[in-house]
Amino acid sequence: MAVNRKQVVQVALSLLDETGLEGLTLKRIADELGVRTPTLYWHVSSKQALLDEMATAMVREFAWPATPAGDWREWLTAVAGALRGTLLRYRDGARVLSGRHLTDDSALTMLEVPLRTLADAGFATDEAARAWGILYAYVVGFTIEEQAVHPASGDRDPRYAPETRAERIDPESHPLTRKAGTVLLGDFDRRFEHGVRVLVTGLDVVRGGAEG
Repeated sequence: MAVNRKQVVQVALSLLDETGLEGLTLKRIADELGVRTPTLYWHVSSKQALLDEMATAMVREFAWPATPAGDWREWLTAVAGALRGTLLRYRDGARVLSGRHLTDDSALTMLEVPLRTLADAGFATDEAARAWGILYAYVVGFTIEEQAVHPASGDRDPRYAPETRAERIDPESHPLTRKAGTVLLGDFDRRFEHGVRVLVTGLDVVRGGAEG
């Protein structure tokens, strides 16, 4: 059976929900495609190269929210939510994207669009670059933590259940840490939105300041 790189990447992405990142192997992908593992090396040289291609495919799926009529805060907030949504479509999606080398101009677009939008809103280039870097890191990092707790849609790793966590923490020595578990391990939507709001508000406060 003849296969191409696009098929390899599509099968790898479709297997993520079943295997997770750790369980995704070239052999598993080859079995799914009905070919021998060495065949895949014509298309991806290693698992790291495969992850680069998978991350690139995920970024291609990302749909930028409409450019705002002057309200960069609203737009940046919408972008953060849309990026998180893209990553959550795949088990371990944020880990797949984190630190990858994108293999086409998707990486340039992922930078050029926010830089242009922020520049049009009055940000200097260095301010825009820092602003986007901060927001991007927050979204990816937050989603990595979220997907550790909820590896697949609707599932929760029992190790992170608030009640399980509370049982392991001494209420005398770490009372606040014990109490905070219900916040840190629950209502990820609300936590995410709060974090984005804090970041966007902060960026508005510091832009145009002395840092250059």
